Amino acid sequence: MIEKHVSVLLNESISSLNLKENSIIVDATLGYGGHSSSILDRIKKGYLFAFDQDSEAIRHSTDRLSKVGTNFTIIKSNFVHMKEELNKLGIEKVDGVLFDLGVSSPQLDDAERGFSYHEDARLDMRMDREQKLSAYEVVNNYSKEDLIRIFTKYGEDKFSNNIAKKIVEYRVNKPIETTLELVEIIKTAVPMKFRIDKHPARQIFQAIRIEVNHELDVIEPAINQALELLNINGRVAVITFHSLEDRIVKNIFKEKCAIDPKVKGLPNIPDEYLPNFRLVVNKAIIPSEKEIKNNPRARSSKLRVIEKIK
Repeated sequence: MIEKHVSVLLNESISSLNLKENSIIVDATLGYGGHSSSILDRIKKGYLFAFDQDSEAIRHSTDRLSKVGTNFTIIKSNFVHMKEELNKLGIEKVDGVLFDLGVSSPQLDDAERGFSYHEDARLDMRMDREQKLSAYEVVNNYSKEDLIRIFTKYGEDKFSNNIAKKIVEYRVNKPIETTLELVEIIKTAVPMKFRIDKHPARQIFQAIRIEVNHELDVIEPAINQALELLNINGRVAVITFHSLEDRIVKNIFKEKCAIDPKVKGLPNIPDEYLPNFRLVVNKAIIPSEKEIKNNPRARSSKLRVIEKIK
């Protein structure tokens, strides 16, 4: 299963980091080591720090990276603790940070992890399997109002109310234990004509996964930490996979690159009022048709890149 994992926007993201042989780089989302191994191969005299919460991914990537070099450290932690963890190791500045905010293919494809709405498994969806909150608790213990909230906010699903109602009605008689059990409940809440173009459970499973792993809550503080860590000319590159993530990243980057409104429009703006960052690309980089054909999961991905200039 692991061999199926294909890193999204690999060449574009590695190129965007503007790596030097002695660069100090952070891969905030190690996963199964696709981006990290490419980075490590290019920084022979530098160093790589990589973050992940998934013990299985760390085991696999440690072996993979060891075949490329020894100049790396893997930190088992959520990337929201990036600055704290790096400071513990005496690292106060870095030359680049990469975020790949998607769930890795092996996690999706491993049926027992409970991420997939195509495979039957116990409801789980935890990236860190040592944490207590799982999809089972969300589906069986959240109130109807809370289910509606996460389905609407994180899934943007137009049938959130009806799906939440059906879940609450079903669990009166027995707990909802498996992924396909949940899928069947969702199907009863969605009109047939809306099931043709896309799977009716896709957005609901996304919403539950985001809730379980606090995915959106950690993006802004983590990116702000990454920006604080950058050396001059250092870059932060972020790959997102849905509009909720991309909107957060886009807004952070826009704010960081904005000229102070008090002086905007003046013919000669003092240097201290100019932004410390610039957008490396004005529009998000998207995968080529060739990449999408080879890896359909890349279809929704977007890459945004920002550079510290002063």
